Amino acid sequence: MSAQQPHYKFSDIIADPLIRERWEKVRRYFFLRESTYDMSNRCNIRCEGCYYFTGEKQFAAENNDEKSWRQLLQSEKERGITFAVLAGAEPSLVPQLCEVCFREIPLGAIATNGLKTIPREIDYRIHISVWGNDQTSQIIRKAPNMLARQIANYKDDPRAVFVYTFTPVNIDEALEVTELLADNGQHITFNMFSAPVGYQGHLRHTPETLQKTREIMSRLLTEYPHTVLFSTYNIVAHTEKQALHELFSCSYPRMNPSTDIGLGRSFRQYRTDLQWDRDAACCVPDTDCDDCRHYAAGSAVVTARMYRHATDPVTFSAWLDYVDTYLAVWVRGYDKGQNLCNTFIIPPPKN
Repeated sequence: MSAQQPHYKFSDIIADPLIRERWEKVRRYFFLRESTYDMSNRCNIRCEGCYYFTGEKQFAAENNDEKSWRQLLQSEKERGITFAVLAGAEPSLVPQLCEVCFREIPLGAIATNGLKTIPREIDYRIHISVWGNDQTSQIIRKAPNMLARQIANYKDDPRAVFVYTFTPVNIDEALEVTELLADNGQHITFNMFSAPVGYQGHLRHTPETLQKTREIMSRLLTEYPHTVLFSTYNIVAHTEKQALHELFSCSYPRMNPSTDIGLGRSFRQYRTDLQWDRDAACCVPDTDCDDCRHYAAGSAVVTARMYRHATDPVTFSAWLDYVDTYLAVWVRGYDKGQNLCNTFIIPPPKN
């Protein structure tokens, strides 16, 4: 008969000074309420497995009227949105609209392929997508010298964080890419390829590639602690055999019918025509939910499960590391602290 696990009150968990300090640090950002906005239906490259060019949103008309965008963002503020995520096909093609968004909601992030520089006065966090070294990018993204051009465009730019998407074909390449970014003083975080609806190509992960990715992520987190914005619990959450929805229950409207609290009530995903569809609204629309391990999804889905992780000091420390990572990746000026938990924690089961 195994010994019964001790029962911890929340006050017991945060009695540890390091845990309490980290808790106080992250809870200051609990006011963040996000929505996402497709800024453009055009792109200067075309990648295999692209989320944007799947489903109906790619056919939405492009509204380039700055006044309309300003009115939309003002109405978003009125309903409590405090954080804007600018995405779509390629937002850097419409910098004037990105600036309108920044002027109205000054906290946010832009997802870009990094081939066109976003003006410095748009002081959002900038996520630059990387899908391997330049040889692999040429094959999958049809763009030559991509990483070299991205680094040149965002050299010494404190807004930039490079987002390395692990696929089955580029796992080992993360070693050379991270070393190169470290040598150039850049930061990197990790993403997992999550199949778009209907995609059955060679970029889908298998149990074997998930395990190999976990090993490489762990190695890079150890070898480049000042370059890699990640934690051991990030590795767990995104490389488990089960995807995010099965592990944590997705909070986004597409998979969450509740409109009572949280993302189910507040989150919207606007298309380029400034319309939105609740039945399709999630952070990366048209992703196969059963295969979703996307870093953007986890940033909301895992962090929303605080009470599930408040069971003991170790599990709560792992969750705090995840939130600390999320804030460092997404919020300008937020500095990531040293990870509190370096052991692999099994995600707590649903209540």
